[in-house]
Amino acid sequence: MLQQLLLAIHVLLAIGITVLVLLQRGKGADAGAGFGAGASGTVFGARGSATFFSKSTAVLATCFFITSLWLAYLASQRPTVGRSLLDQAPVSAPARTTGNAPPTPPAPSTAPPAPAAPAPASTPAPAPAAPTGR
Repeated sequence: MLQQLLLAIHVLLAIGITVLVLLQRGKGADAGAGFGAGASGTVFGARGSATFFSKSTAVLATCFFITSLWLAYLASQRPTVGRSLLDQAPVSAPARTTGNAPPTPPAPSTAPPAPAAPAPASTPAPAPAAPTGR
């Protein structure tokens, strides 16, 4: 229950950060941009202006990191024994199939065995022809 609640808060924080970042204007769009490229740093200092949006983004980002760590901790505390789908699968004997069954050996007959045919005599292979010299 706690993990689902924390996950919902985590998603809302992520959406909130995205919205706040998209609502903010860039540093060059402020009043200092009228003095030329890069001069806005001299108007607001090296840090820039801290508006309501930038402060809210920092607070939401901090909360997002905290919920991320908390969710990771909760996930690591879950017992993992018996959680696999293979562990939960029922164990049963394999089903017998008729289509792929191995052939059955023939029944022994009472007739005497047939005489074995003689093996063919092996003949040597002809020698390769000698190369002709040109």
